[in-house]
Amino acid sequence: MKFLKIIAAVALTSTLLISCKKEIPAIKTVEATPIAPKAKQQIAVQNLQTASFTVEGMTCAMGCAKTIEGELSNLDGVQKATVDFDKKLATVTFDKTIQNQESLIKVVQATGDGKTYTVPTPKS
Repeated sequence: MKFLKIIAAVALTSTLLISCKKEIPAIKTVEATPIAPKAKQQIAVQNLQTASFTVEGMTCAMGCAKTIEGELSNLDGVQKATVDFDKKLATVTFDKTIQNQESLIKVVQATGDGKTYTVPTPKS
């Protein structure tokens, strides 16, 4: 039995050594052009509004919460968006002439597959 194990080990090692001698083709590198972040427009103080609402369906802070926060932050008229995973709370400061709480909630609910995140009742 020991002899069979030795032969199997030698055969496996030989196969690995022989198959690894293929040359790997050179990989062409392509330089990426940097994308400038979208400049945020200044929002008049009288137009600022803050909305907070509960977000259900988040399973992690780094994936879910940061994804929702990024989606909200990238919207026109949004000055700041934060999503607290532990409290399940999204807080958004926005220009009320461009956005409203309902549109923000729709963006949250559309994030991902459109079924994962829900906003049960807005706190305002």
